[in-house]
Amino acid sequence: MGIPNVKRFRPYCPECKENFTVMAVLPKDADVAAYLDDAVKRHDHKAFQEAKQARYKVRVGQQKQKKRG
Repeated sequence: MGIPNVKRFRPYCPECKENFTVMAVLPKDADVAAYLDDAVKRHDHKAFQEAKQARYKVRVGQQKQKKRG
């Protein structure tokens, strides 16, 4: 079902040189630019890179076997 007033933001991290997703519910009078600047400062670069590598990692024994014949 989902939460109806959740907004998805994709700020750019200059240290990672990539965009990342932040989902938040902000009050009506909130300064979105200031919030995103703070989110970029609090962004965990090491955990983001490790999660990205784990997503695309091929485990040993899971590679496709080439058929000989």
